[in-house]
Amino acid sequence: MKNFAHRGFSGKYPENTMLAFRKALECGADGIEMDVQLTKDGELVVIHDERVDRTTNGTGNVRDYTLEELQKLDASYIYSEEVGFQTIPTFDEYCRWVAGTPLVTNIELKTGVYPYPGIEAKVWPVLQRYHLEDKVIISSFNHESVLRMKALAPDLKYGLLTETWLINPGAYTEGVGVQCYHPYYGSLTAETVAEVKAHHIEINTFTVNDEESVRQLRDYGVDCVIGNFPDMVKRVLEGV
Repeated sequence: MKNFAHRGFSGKYPENTMLAFRKALECGADGIEMDVQLTKDGELVVIHDERVDRTTNGTGNVRDYTLEELQKLDASYIYSEEVGFQTIPTFDEYCRWVAGTPLVTNIELKTGVYPYPGIEAKVWPVLQRYHLEDKVIISSFNHESVLRMKALAPDLKYGLLTETWLINPGAYTEGVGVQCYHPYYGSLTAETVAEVKAHHIEINTFTVNDEESVRQLRDYGVDCVIGNFPDMVKRVLEGV
């Protein structure tokens, strides 16, 4: 089972910052889950919430800031005294860094609230520039966004995010024509996993932050857990 760091090593460092991503690599994660949105001036940035209020010292919508304005905000939030000022990374900055690592990146297109028209077409050339085609999974809660990206780049790996308890999710995912199902881990049962696996679909589940759940999901045959504490997941998987 693979161990992906949710927004980087977000259990101990400010989420979706280059610091959190570097720390995930250092602790032995297999991959990183991160989030991409568009600024007012059409630049790709790495941030989870549609608003900056929770994770920075600013307020308002990401889409109402230019890149220059966003990068003046401090993304260290509750960790500021420990780690100092942290910027919101650009997608290009992240891809340039991760290209030199063995990490796989689960890129969540944050198109579930605001569709960010054209975001898929902006993401694709950046991946090509850094030769990341074989090192990414593209996912979104907006399944139409996934299909738009798939039309542009049919050979990438894709995942359908969901927090709902779908009936026959394996059949649904296969029917949409993508390789991975990305559910909330609490919705997974042995029966659900078996149904998904019967359709030869990969299961990458979020947000798994306790040892018991990691062990249970491993026993179910889940392919990857995405959690805030990749160090803990690594210990469990190694039997430490």
